[in-house]
Order: sequence, then structure tokens, then C-alpha cells
Amino acid sequence: MQPRIETLTERKLIGKRLTMSLTDNQTFKLWQSFMPRRKEIKGNLTAELFSMQVYPQSFDFAFSNLNLEFEKWAAIEVADFKTVPDEMETYTLTGGLYAVFDYKGLSTDTKIFEYIFGTWLPNSTNYLLDDRPHFEILGDKYKNNDPNSEEEIWIPIRPKE
Repeated sequence: MQPRIETLTERKLIGKRLTMSLTDNQTFKLWQSFMPRRKEIKGNLTAELFSMQVYPQSFDFAFSNLNLEFEKWAAIEVADFKTVPDEMETYTLTGGLYAVFDYKGLSTDTKIFEYIFGTWLPNSTNYLLDDRPHFEILGDKYKNNDPNSEEEIWIPIRPKE
């Protein structure tokens, strides 16, 4: 599976976040608290949802330590930060180069990430992983826990020197 390479422009996001690890996965709890309140966010640019991960610089993408913590966001892209609902936060996603994988399947299946970090990135002759947020765009073809669900997986990259 080859990704398409895209240059993302800066995006403004409003949503909720939780600190978690792969062992202590709080994704369900995060989305359970966000989804009933997403309509309180005004000025959204699309109906797409952002599932974003902000990893520390030292994060182990070989996944040998599943207890390392990172931030996970449930968010929507907005035009501006004029109105932020209570208990929600803003995040400015800086632009840059991304490898975008079109994924179809269960969101709980980790094989796609094993491929990206275990095969595609190590074998890439042109790109290295960059230290920026990773995210998935959940559009109208996304269906939670459905094998026919579709989403875009955005992995930050930079050219090899």
C-alpha cells in the first residue's frame, strides 16, 4: 500500500483531549465525551472529525513499550477560535508534509500501523518520520467498529537529507 504525499496547510481545531498510553487506551472514553457535544462547536469548516495523536519526541514507534503516554484528541476543524465551548480546547495544527494512507477496515485493527511504522517508513528512500501530530480524518464513510469503515491516516514526514 503506497500513500499519497500531501502538504497540509495550518488547521485550527477545537475539541477534547486525554493523556493515555496504548496499554491504557482511553479512546472510547474520549469520543464518548466529545460526540454528544460536537454540535456546540461553531464555525466548523467540514463535518469531518479529527482523531489526533500528539506524541512526545521520545515516543517508541517500534511499539516495544506500550506504556508510553501521549495526548489523543477528538476534534473538528474550525475557521477561528472566537467561540470555544466549555471544557473544550483549541489546537493549531501546523502545516507540513504528510504521508496519507487510505484505510478501509476496523479501527481496532493495528496491522495498518504495523505496516506504516514497520515496513513503509523503514523502507522509504525519500522520507523520515517528522515530529508533528499524527491524525486520522473520519469522514462520511467512517463507521465505528465496521469492517467496511474508511478513513485517512495522516503520518508526518520530512524529506531525507
